[in-house]
Parts: sequence; C-alpha cells; structure tokens
Amino acid sequence: MKVSPVRAGFRIVVVAVGACAMSAPGLRGQEGGGGGDGVFADSIVFGQSAAFSGFAVDLGTNMHLGVLAAFEEANRTGGIHGRALRLVTEDDRYEGELAIANTRKLIADGVFALIGAVGTPTSRVAWGIASDARVPYIGAFTGAGLLRGPDQRYVVNLRASYIQETEEMVKRLTEDLGFSRIAIFYQDDSYGKAGLTGVLQALDKRDLPLVGQGTYVRNTAAVKRALLDIRESDPEAIITIGAYRAAARFILWAKRLGMRAMHLNVSFVGSNSLLNELGGNGDGVVVTQVVPFPRDTDIPVVRDYQAAIRQVDPSAQPGFVSLEGYLAGRLVVEALRASTEPGGPPPTREAFLQWLVDVGPYDLGGFEIEYGPSDNQGSDRVFLTAIQEGRFVPITRLQR
Repeated sequence: MKVSPVRAGFRIVVVAVGACAMSAPGLRGQEGGGGGDGVFADSIVFGQSAAFSGFAVDLGTNMHLGVLAAFEEANRTGGIHGRALRLVTEDDRYEGELAIANTRKLIADGVFALIGAVGTPTSRVAWGIASDARVPYIGAFTGAGLLRGPDQRYVVNLRASYIQETEEMVKRLTEDLGFSRIAIFYQDDSYGKAGLTGVLQALDKRDLPLVGQGTYVRNTAAVKRALLDIRESDPEAIITIGAYRAAARFILWAKRLGMRAMHLNVSFVGSNSLLNELGGNGDGVVVTQVVPFPRDTDIPVVRDYQAAIRQVDPSAQPGFVSLEGYLAGRLVVEALRASTEPGGPPPTREAFLQWLVDVGPYDLGGFEIEYGPSDNQGSDRVFLTAIQEGRFVPITRLQR
C-alpha cells in the first residue's frame, strides 16, 4: 500500500497525509476509535484503488491529487470536528483483477469508504464488493450506467453519465452543424460499450444510423486498424470513447491521412493529458466535461480548488480530472461535517449516506448536486470545451 502519490512533473512522489503516513496494518480497532470501520479518535481513513501506473496513470494521479487536496484543505481547519482525513492507496493499473484485490484489501484493512476509483472496467467489478460490505463507493471517475441503479445505496456518483455526455455530443453535431454521418471509435470493454450505448441511443432518437465503428484494446494504443475501418465510412464526426494515449494516437493518424472529420471525446479521456499527447495538433478537438472549467475562478469552488491543489503540489496545473477528484473530496468533507456534531457520536457510514439523500439540492460553491432515495448521481451537468490555439476553452456550441 502506498500513501498519497501525487503527480509532480513526470514522476510520482509519496506524500504523508496530514501529520503521519498511514500503513495497511492496524486501521481497524485502534484504541479510542468507535462508530465504525475507518473511524478513530483522531482520524477517518479512506481508501483509493486507481491507476497509478500504466496507460491511465495521469487519470489516477490527478484524481488522487484532487481528493487529497480537499482532505488536506479540511485538515488545515480541524478536519471533521477534530478528526483528520487520511487517504491510503493501491495501484490497479486500470485493470479489473487488480481492482478486485485492492478493493478487498482496503475493506479488510478497515477504511471508512472507497473514493476516486478510475474507470468503468475497474468499477464494474469493485462496486459490488464494496456494497456487499456496506462500504460507500464514492466519486468514481466514470459515467457508466452500471453504477447508476436505483438500488445502489452504497454507490455515490458525483458526475453526469456517459448517456448524458453522448446525447449532448449528438445533439450539438446535428443541431449546430447539421451533421448526419457520425462514427464511433471506442475501447473494447465495458467503458467503451457504455459509450457506444449512449451514442446509439442518441442516434436512434434522431432516426440516424451509426455510419462506422472501430475498437482498440484497453491499455494499448493500437488504433490503426480501427482508423482504417472508420475511414471507409467517410464520417463527418467521430466520437471517441477512450483514454488519452489511444485517443491522441487516433486523432494524429487521422490528420496524417487527411481525414476532415470532427473529433469529439467524453470526459474520461483526460483533457490535459490528451492536450499534451497531441502537442500542437489538437485544434478543433472537442471534449465534453462534467465539471466546471478548472480555470474559472469566478466560481467559488474552483477558486478554492486551485488554492488547495497548490498546497499539495506547488507545480500542479488546474485540470478537469483533479477538479473532479477535489469535488468528490469536498462532497465527503461537507457531508461528514453536516452529518455529525462536534463532541457527539463519531461518524458512521449510514449517517453519511442518509444525509446525502435527505439534504436536497446542495451547493458546493457554484456546483450544485442533488441525491434522492433512488437517485445516486449528484450532477446532471455537461459542459462543452474545445482545443483552440493549443489550449482548452469553454464553448457553448460547435462550429466548423
């Protein structure tokens, strides 16, 4: 188990959370604790299994940066009524089998909840393990429908779904540009198929066919065969459901081959990482987002986020992924503070979850969320961004 890996330049460094580094043994049953697993006299311990190496490393380290920044921000003002928030981590490399082992280990070690998982294939196999143990599974970096069932009490989603992101894409392509020839490039697993379902649903709604499709294998950048297959369909736009390295390779090869199709990506792609992979060749690429623009300091929670990540890593640059992690961490902080009383009984998982259901619409500082008895998704917001002159900018409509 590692403690708090944070992206600093191009390496992962280890940072102690709060005053001490947590280790795997002994999280459960510490003297002076009480009120539930992961709750101690001086701390509340959370676990994160995510990609801290491999093809999705930037997503895991940035989600971690955001969660850690929110926790450390709270700890500087007394934590949760005197209990500091701690975070322990395991690397699953964006692979399901490792996510299973990590989830079981973190639960056995006695964390209060799991937070900031990365991806559909990992969440697909991990959420049920957590739910069976009645351990909250919070703020996973995925919009897949498999985490959005009416009876998934222990799953707490922050973001809009892939269905909502792909609906916004198809709506804008058809209404803003009049496009009707839309293809899809997707990762051949549960993540890619969740996006494919969304695209097909949005096209069916408009009586439009999917003109072409191609796939690639997770944790690779083997995209050429899919590109050649899609090129045969002569699409006006290509929606990508993938991670940043494969998506960038696909876009760069499409440009080399002279394809003029517009490229759109869902939020999971990792916008800052995609921009870096594309170099100076990304202008016109569109990404739907599920959190506000991370440089818009007119939004109070974004202003707080920027200050918080730089307390953890002074070199950190604002980005959509770390902002999503921060919002998940901020949600945890505010729910724990509101669902417990100073000097009262220690926090419990059930009280935490019930507060989310009962509170109604809640403003995190310019980003509103709302849960309900059969609604475990906090936000339905989808935002449009595009690369212009080598940087991401917010947009309100698509343009040729």
